[in-house]
Amino acid sequence: MRLRIPLLILMACLLSLACAPAQGANSGPVTVLYQNSFSSNPQWVTNNPSLDYWDPGLQMYHFAIEPSTGAYAYTLVKGYEKQPFTLEYDLILNKVDEGATFRLGFSGAEMNPEVGPNVLTEFTNAKYGQILWLRLVTPGNKLMRVNSKSGDTQSSGSIAYNGPTVNYELNKTYRVTVDYNKDQRTLTMKVNEKTSGKQIWGYYINTVEDLSGMDRIYLGSIGDYGPMHRYAEGYLDNVRLTIPSAAEETTSAAAVTTAPQTITTRPTAIRTTVEQTPLPEPTPQESPLPAPITILALCIAGACIALFISGRK
Repeated sequence: MRLRIPLLILMACLLSLACAPAQGANSGPVTVLYQNSFSSNPQWVTNNPSLDYWDPGLQMYHFAIEPSTGAYAYTLVKGYEKQPFTLEYDLILNKVDEGATFRLGFSGAEMNPEVGPNVLTEFTNAKYGQILWLRLVTPGNKLMRVNSKSGDTQSSGSIAYNGPTVNYELNKTYRVTVDYNKDQRTLTMKVNEKTSGKQIWGYYINTVEDLSGMDRIYLGSIGDYGPMHRYAEGYLDNVRLTIPSAAEETTSAAAVTTAPQTITTRPTAIRTTVEQTPLPEPTPQESPLPAPITILALCIAGACIALFISGRK
């Protein structure tokens, strides 16, 4: 009996390993291409300094995104080309008027939701209320998007999300994470409550083609032609963009965390081709249990059964 109990405990521990969730596709050593906690002025380029600015008291970046203004704020990022990546940031939304949208993306020079390449996270307030979006425009200008409204397929390029509808809340800090898995051609968005760590929503879409050509992290209203005097206002913090360290061997560009001081003109939009055929709903990927652990667990299970039978004789 004394031997049987430790064996049962060991087997339970091994089986718990089998049930543990798989790590993210981009886990492991990383190279930081951009990181900013906003403890000092990040010097983001903006054409809207009265509303998009660094707050030295809060040590966060303030934004107020208004439709039909073409306003933007961005920082250049060097060192990215066709690698997997992870983009993370903290977000507090104090106000999102009806018809307003918060957008933060990783894109090329256009910084336009209709123009590729563009990986875009959105918090909107429209007919479905306060919902979340993951939006992708590929380098070939194919549009794909998914939101946290259950079963929504009414928008062009939308992929059906069949989970429960998820609405975000104002005045709450969220941690937003976007992962691009190049091998599987998937783009994943996860939104967690910062304080508790609880995930409120997560989904992913197939990218169809490899992503490349993104060189800036930005927020703004380029391409949004909704009514003016409506705002998505709040604060941005702890922005971080990483690639797997192995990707260093495929690029010679140095990672930087600063941006130029000049203001660029508003980009010109070009027509986007919408992917007409909805992509099949992705199937979550799980990592298989390593073979040695599986074999060991089976051996221990057999030994426990033998001990139990012998103990009853």
